[in-house]
Amino acid sequence: QVQLVESGGGLVQAGGSLRLSCVVSGSIFRFANFGWYRQAPGKQRDLVARITKSSSTNYADSVKGRFTISRYNANATAYLQMNSLKLEDTAVYYCAADVLAKTYWGQGTQVTVSS
Repeated sequence: QVQLVESGGGLVQAGGSLRLSCVVSGSIFRFANFGWYRQAPGKQRDLVARITKSSSTNYADSVKGRFTISRYNANATAYLQMNSLKLEDTAVYYCAADVLAKTYWGQGTQVTVSS
């Protein structure tokens, strides 16, 4: 059974940093592509960053230069380092794993950026 568990969210002032973690149980980690998504109240869920199983990355324009996605097969964890946070980064952040034509989602972690 595949499970994704996010952590690391919280309340931070604008300009601050947070690192989100996504721990993956099951044996899929090294075969999966991962994405971090976010959903603000009343808005759709959008892709923030993505990393393939070969560690190629891409980012939404709104986070380029501020966010970094990474993965470590040794501990089956994907990360999202978020720097220079802005008010508009406030959202629930979700980790997703794509493998064998299936997508698995975590439960989400709240990130709130205050002024």
